[in-house]
Formats: sequence, C-alpha cells, structure tokens
Amino acid sequence: MSWLFNSGRKSTQDSSPQTSTTEFVSEAASQAQQNAMPTATPALTPSFDFSSFDASRLHPLAGASDTLEYLSLEDEALNSLPGSESALPSRGWSDDLCYGTGTTYLTCLGLGGAYGLVEGLRNSRPNDSFRLRLNTVLNSVTRRGPFLGNNGAVVAVLYNIVNSAIGNARGKHDAANSVASGFLAGVLFKSTRGLRPALNAGGIAGAAALIWSLSKTAFVDARDAAAEASQHAHAQQMPAH
Repeated sequence: MSWLFNSGRKSTQDSSPQTSTTEFVSEAASQAQQNAMPTATPALTPSFDFSSFDASRLHPLAGASDTLEYLSLEDEALNSLPGSESALPSRGWSDDLCYGTGTTYLTCLGLGGAYGLVEGLRNSRPNDSFRLRLNTVLNSVTRRGPFLGNNGAVVAVLYNIVNSAIGNARGKHDAANSVASGFLAGVLFKSTRGLRPALNAGGIAGAAALIWSLSKTAFVDARDAAAEASQHAHAQQMPAH
C-alpha cells in the first residue's frame, strides 16, 4: 500500500512547479504589456527666458566702461632728443637697443649665411655627389651665419648702450655720436685680443655706424619732405571758403 500513497504524493509535488511556472509566465506577460503601453511624457517648461537674453554680454569686454585703458604709443612718450628720429618710433634707449640688436643680428646672419653659401660651393669638388656637396654647403652656412650674427648682435648691444649714454650727455644725437659709439663698441668687443685687433674692430664698427647714421638721416629727411609735400598738395586741393 505504500506505493499507492507514494505515487499520490509524487503527483502532488510535480504539479506545484507547473503552477509556479505558469504564474511566473503570466506575471512576465502582464509586465511586458505594461511596459509596452505608451506613457504620457510630462510637458517641458523652459526655466530660462530667452526673450531677455543679450548675446553681446558674452563678449570678453562686456560691461567695460570708458575708463578702460589701452596700450598706446603717444607722441609725448617718444624720444624728444634732436636727431633721435628713425625709421621706427622710439621711446628711448630700450627701444633702440631692441630694434638695433634685432636688426643687426638678422642682417649679419643673412650676410654670414650668404658668405657660407659661396664658401661651401667653392670648397665642394666637381666629382662629389649631390648629397656630399649639399652637406658641405650646409656646414659652411651654419658655421658662418650664426657666428657673424652673434658677434654683430654683441657689438650692436654695446653700440646702443654707448650711443644712448653719449646722446644723453650731449643732449642730441648726430653722426659724431654714432661714429664715437661704434668705435668704442668695436674696441670693447676686441679688447681681449690686443691693441691692434681692438683698433681694427673699432675702425670697422665706426665706419659701419657712420654709414648707418647717414642712411638714417637721408631716410628721415626724405620721409619728412614727402609728408610736407603731401600736406601741401592736400591744402591746395581743399576749396577756399
């Protein structure tokens, strides 16, 4: 009789998992139907009033008043010593030092590079390959150009310092100042090589300073004459009242 009661108990145990599986499937189906139903989205209300938005307030200088100061090169701040006019406006010895040193360095760098180019082409042999000849030329250019540029820049620094000191002491800038400043700059530059090399360097620097001074004077005179002629022509074209 035990097998009879055992079989009934087993059938009862087997029916309970089927019932739980059916309930799980029905719950999953109902959950899927709920998820598939369209839900009403809430209306979005803008939190910012775009009608009162001013795009000009995004500018970095928005709200700046008339008290904002700009960097301007005024005529009163320029160097007022007689003969201090040049191709570029200068406010004193610091501007002359920067302009003069930079211009001299670039000029000497170009001249030294040109000399190195000629030297490299002259030293290269006709039976050398193109790469070997190019290497020879580049070595000469990079050796001569920076060497002359660096030396010229050092002389320019000394020249501008001495020239500014002499100009402030005399109260004017002229060709005599330039020649004396160039001579002293050359002597100081080669002072460690002995008296004769120092005098030779001073003579070369003084001659270069004289050429620069005469060229600057001619340029300033031509510029002033052109400006005066332009103003005179403009005055003649204006109708008389």
